[in-house]
Amino acid sequence: MISEFKNKTFKLKNINIYAAEYGEGPLVIMVHGWPESWYSWRHQIKPVANLGYKVLAIDVRGYGQSSKPHEVEKYDMLSLVGDIIGIINEENAQNAILIGHDWGAPICWTTAALHPEKIRAVIGLSVPHARRGDISNSELWRQIYKDNFFYQTYFEKEGVAEEELERDIGISLRKIYYWISAEGHDAKVRTNFDKDSELLDGLVDPKPFPDWLSNEDLGFYINEFKNSGFRGPINRYRNQDRDWENIPELSDLKIEVPSFFIGGGKDSIRKFMKGYDFYENPGKHCNDFYGKLIIDKAGHWVQQEAPSETTRGITDFLKKLEEKNK
Repeated sequence: MISEFKNKTFKLKNINIYAAEYGEGPLVIMVHGWPESWYSWRHQIKPVANLGYKVLAIDVRGYGQSSKPHEVEKYDMLSLVGDIIGIINEENAQNAILIGHDWGAPICWTTAALHPEKIRAVIGLSVPHARRGDISNSELWRQIYKDNFFYQTYFEKEGVAEEELERDIGISLRKIYYWISAEGHDAKVRTNFDKDSELLDGLVDPKPFPDWLSNEDLGFYINEFKNSGFRGPINRYRNQDRDWENIPELSDLKIEVPSFFIGGGKDSIRKFMKGYDFYENPGKHCNDFYGKLIIDKAGHWVQQEAPSETTRGITDFLKKLEEKNK
């Protein structure tokens, strides 16, 4: 299947961004999350393109075949937004529809908030649009988890998580993918609470892995991370204080373009904070919100765990968008 996709590299300002391309028509850009790849959209690329779009599924900077700058600050949100705008400009497109999952969702939401003239519509998977808080997310996690392990505070010290995850990339990815999948949710897989734990302590390496990710799929991801390592991907987390300082306008901006949300009913992000359901009202900061699709059987990796349902949600939204513009 992936042999049908064209390989494309965008040479932007001081950065190269790789994309798998398929189809012709108005531009759709798919943006993956952590720790993934353009390949996480493999089930959605062709069905979306077959509606009459040119689809670009990118490797976010730091991943796969895209550039991998060493400096932490090269992964701040404004840089990642700049990559999306740069691709739209390189394509000579008036605008683009953005579809993002996990960290890809905030990249897409923020691009739409800051550059509504360049974005036709946005779909967020797993992470709803959120306004800038009174403190940065990183500071919030430091306060909440000051006495316990939390993966995002663990990621703050350069080199520590990288060393752990690169010892055996296959085990690392299998444990992470299972951890916040529907199967991991049902098995009550958790990281250790001990503040001195490593990320993978307490996580399960399932044998066999659930059917939604084949050995071939896992092999693709393993090869990608053997190439990229984990520093660039983890550097995204290390910029949350910087993002809070650099983009104060996110305290007020709403998403003005048409938008839609898809999430897994068993996604741990849904209950990231005790007593609060992040998926209850994902459109509260969106002014042209087309609703939400919660796929009860899916966990965090929603477009891979429930590909047909996710694809249908995306294509139904796109059809409504086209109907509205007739």
